[in-house]
Amino acid sequence: MTSSSPVRIAVAGAGQIGKRHIEMMGRMPQRVALAAIVDPAPASVDLARSLGVPHHASLRDLFADGRPDGVVLASPNQLHVEQALECIAAGVPTLVEKPVAHTLEAGRRLCEAAEAAGVPILVGHHRRHSAIMAKAIQVIGSGVLGRIVAVTGSVLFYKAENEGYFDGPHRWRQEPGGGPILLNMIHEIGNVRALCGEIVAVQAFTSNATRGFAVEDTAAIALRFAGGALGTFILSDAAACDRSWEHTSGEDPRYDPAHTDDDDCYLVAGTFGSLAVPTMRLQRYATAADQSWHKPLAKSRLPLERADPLERQMAHFAEVAARRAAPLVSARDGLANLRVVDAIVEAARTGRVVATA
Repeated sequence: MTSSSPVRIAVAGAGQIGKRHIEMMGRMPQRVALAAIVDPAPASVDLARSLGVPHHASLRDLFADGRPDGVVLASPNQLHVEQALECIAAGVPTLVEKPVAHTLEAGRRLCEAAEAAGVPILVGHHRRHSAIMAKAIQVIGSGVLGRIVAVTGSVLFYKAENEGYFDGPHRWRQEPGGGPILLNMIHEIGNVRALCGEIVAVQAFTSNATRGFAVEDTAAIALRFAGGALGTFILSDAAACDRSWEHTSGEDPRYDPAHTDDDDCYLVAGTFGSLAVPTMRLQRYATAADQSWHKPLAKSRLPLERADPLERQMAHFAEVAARRAAPLVSARDGLANLRVVDAIVEAARTGRVVATA
């Protein structure tokens, strides 16, 4: 690979998300080239043929045929660590879809192996590549809100039972581990850690009263941050509402083609001002002398750009695979997100405050 040639990336796992990664590569042919598809399923053979790239049933076969510059692991969660370890042994930088691992212990093994070998691992928390998130992180980091004291978030949407989401091969979504805490909340944790810092303790209530499945459909979550701020999240995949990142950000038109920039899913409040995300509505006192609930807050709306975070993530991974950039979301970051979600599950199960350290 030369500085002007495309980075050659193989995709392991030719399912829905794997195909999305391939689509992103197709948007930047000067920077990234699909090197191969790795998947034991017969349908993946036809996909590779249609794209004109080699097909391999396993990573072992891929590496025996020639080492690509990078590998995207879009395989089932329980295979992430095993396959990432193969990539590390081959010295190949890897984009591992979230969650980074299926257990905390497995995630720790992956982190230690990657760090010992010096092989970059980028975890696929794609929202961290959002231009909206980047702007919000910049604003909060600038100190214009003062000391952060509170954050609140909503993750409310409706997963329809009549669309087959919970049936047939997806019946596992009716069981523990298949609910919105493990499937959806990990995205929010990645975002809120980037906005407000490390989470040190959690509490949670869950309910399955709406669907009656063995897994939760709704959760109320409380967070304590290392800096002293507190946070709350309301989470439900049985709520007829569009106060979620996908709906409010407007980054994915599949969710709301008529997005109007009117709604938010996060509010971060400090001692001097507050920021609503993703609309970027900023409220703050004009001067320190105005800090009083009897004084009005100056209101503005910050400009921002919208771009597909999956595309930005792929462009970033190309730089990581070429060893020109460090991963924005490292294996350690992915493990930290997983640790918080694991603590939320434990807090809901036991009714206790659970530390994340």
